[in-house]
Amino acid sequence: MEFPWGHHRRFNAYADYFRKQFGERVQKLSLDAGFTCPNRDGRVGEDGCTFCNNDAFNPSYCKPEKSVTQQIAEGIAFHQNRYRKANKYLAYFQAYSNTYGSLEDLKNLYGQALKYPEVVGLVIGTRPDCINKEQLKYFQELSQSHYIILEYGIESCYDKTLERINRGHTYQQAVDAIGLTNEYGLKTGAHMILGLPGESREEILDEADIVSRLPLNNIKFHQLQIITGTKMELEYKEDPSQFSFFELDEYVDFVIQFLERLNPEFVVERFAGEVPPRFLAGPGWGLIRNDQILNKIERQLELKDTFQGKLYRTKI
Repeated sequence: MEFPWGHHRRFNAYADYFRKQFGERVQKLSLDAGFTCPNRDGRVGEDGCTFCNNDAFNPSYCKPEKSVTQQIAEGIAFHQNRYRKANKYLAYFQAYSNTYGSLEDLKNLYGQALKYPEVVGLVIGTRPDCINKEQLKYFQELSQSHYIILEYGIESCYDKTLERINRGHTYQQAVDAIGLTNEYGLKTGAHMILGLPGESREEILDEADIVSRLPLNNIKFHQLQIITGTKMELEYKEDPSQFSFFELDEYVDFVIQFLERLNPEFVVERFAGEVPPRFLAGPGWGLIRNDQILNKIERQLELKDTFQGKLYRTKI
């Protein structure tokens, strides 16, 4: 059976989407351009989100004291040595809020990345409260010759949760930012954390219906993890009872329920997060890797004879 996204996998998979776009594998290169965040520098707050420690996700070559040019050169070498499959790359400006600066600074940083012939586009991670029309016009111009996507951290659709994790913006701000970006003809992505404290399993499932109404291209998910060096680590140590974690098999089944309700046009980039064990301060799933989790999800989708968006039209 071939699904609406044009292949036989039971969800709209990121890897297949890019092979269709570019005719070959495309690899992301994570970059840390030294940006900060309005939730850290005092404009919105000073303590940051309770779950945030970017060091847990940055590869070894990715250091803000290095130029973007140096990070890309080292990143390409790193991936060619590790995977030996990709000839094209997306420069992934990942750490903190990568539109939180002047337009001239952004042009300089993004320009460094796009000078590399192997770099075919940009993935720009940012917050819903860190984008403006002037920036979007610039990205629109870049999108005429490069693949450009703005990835917004939504994290949760519930303002009570966003306040609890000290996110510093509302869900409506995420809706507005994604809508405005779409008006400029730009691709949009979203990041969601499944299992944040205070949310019931049914509330989390309902988020599939809520985000499915947004004009998103890509979406990725991260199970709740307690990362060292975060305020959430201190909260967990003080009162573990306020947290409810997914067991691995439970998470696989839950993701499938979520996926059934999710807009089938969304490209699913990732189902779970992965951090080095030394950064994990709470319950985890051992040394299982993301590709193993993906295999479990795909096997269960087959066994249950279900797929992304199966319940979408009846739920929206």
